[in-house]
Amino acid sequence: MKLLYSTLICLTLAFTSCSKEDDHQEETEHKHEVITGLTKFQELTNDTHIIELYSHHGSLKIGFNQVFFRIKNKSTSTYVSDATVNWTPTMHMAMMKHSCPKSTPKIATDRTGFYEGYLVFQMAQNETEYWDLKIDYTIAGTSYSVTDKIDVANSSKKIINTFTGTDGTKYILAYMEPHHPKVAINNATFSLFKMQDMMNFPIVDNYTIKIDPRMPSMGNHGSPNNVDLTQDATDKFYYGKLSLTMTGYWKINLQVLNDKNEVLKGEEVTDLNPASSLYFELEF
Repeated sequence: MKLLYSTLICLTLAFTSCSKEDDHQEETEHKHEVITGLTKFQELTNDTHIIELYSHHGSLKIGFNQVFFRIKNKSTSTYVSDATVNWTPTMHMAMMKHSCPKSTPKIATDRTGFYEGYLVFQMAQNETEYWDLKIDYTIAGTSYSVTDKIDVANSSKKIINTFTGTDGTKYILAYMEPHHPKVAINNATFSLFKMQDMMNFPIVDNYTIKIDPRMPSMGNHGSPNNVDLTQDATDKFYYGKLSLTMTGYWKINLQVLNDKNEVLKGEEVTDLNPASSLYFELEF
């Protein structure tokens, strides 16, 4: 009997321990769920739905962010696939509020049950200033809304520029690709917006973005076969070719030209001028 009793106690303790470990593992996986290359980084909730936010990196940062999300019905645990959605990111500062460039969310083309769009944050949060995200959506004629704070981290490299052009217009230029640069001629993608007011940032059409990548630590040498970026008529992003001849730190010197070929910001790199005042950074 004593042996049987001892055995039952051990089994009970083992089962309880495993249950606790399983619960902890399920909780961890729930917070950081990975679905086909996407990682959930936050949930926004109201009385009816849970909005699950995903990204490729599992977080938000300054610059260009591609964001995916799902709308989960709390009572049925099913996902809504036919909602009409809009969103508004807002930075709350001490004396003012402003938004950032963004797309209108749409149903994801290759991920069932997901919606997708982009947000371009000009600045990171700090101890006293923060971002929140409001999502308004309509399902079968009924309108819903949810708002909550979001974390927007800084970057160790310069991947976004906010500048005033010679035309007096304020612009936002964001680095998008390559995500994983290689020693090769890389496909480059940037996005360019202008500030219409504190809440609206339309895409800029028909400009040119000149690039001159340099390695400051290696005599400021450049690279051959770069192609300046021009706008694609379909998605409105700017595409070109970025030549990287070795690994290390690169400064991508930039010039932004309007549709009349006038330089609005940035300087040509010369022997007397080793860098443009407008640039991106990457290191690999």
